[in-house]
Amino acid sequence: MKIYTKTGDKGKTSLYDGTRIDKNDIRVESYGTVDELNSVLGVARQYCDDDRIREILFKIQRKLFNVGGELATKDAEKFPEKVTEQDVVWLENIIDDYVDLMGREEAFQFIIPGSNLFSAYMHVARTVCRRAERRVLSLSEKEQVSEDLMKFVNRLSDAIYSMARYGEGEVNLVEFDK
Repeated sequence: MKIYTKTGDKGKTSLYDGTRIDKNDIRVESYGTVDELNSVLGVARQYCDDDRIREILFKIQRKLFNVGGELATKDAEKFPEKVTEQDVVWLENIIDDYVDLMGREEAFQFIIPGSNLFSAYMHVARTVCRRAERRVLSLSEKEQVSEDLMKFVNRLSDAIYSMARYGEGEVNLVEFDK
């Protein structure tokens, strides 16, 4: 079996359920951006010295396959592992834990991101996640997207931010002229 099928040579691709759609469809943009996020998180994980964060990132990467699979299926009921409210709560707990660890006041200050490779890649991941959220929102304006999936992607950017901010070595605050 070869990795190339030639079935996409004319700009079409297959969804999980076998439906053929254009490769530039917002649905493909949505799950493609989630895939990009997964890859950036994989790079960030390689630069992480914190065992707990590495474990969290690995679990997030696995859950992103559920997000992508659900987005790659027109009839989400046909996809076996959907994102759940428990997944959203798990992310909220991560956010709260890391914001508490660094201090709530410190967490809400503007910083210049990237004092080390881990935090730099996490901030790239955060921005890719926000783009994924915008793509998923655009999809939801045309087709059904689960509320739990929408919440998960929204909370995920905050979870990535909280771990990135916690992982900053030297904090470079953005000072505003008054």
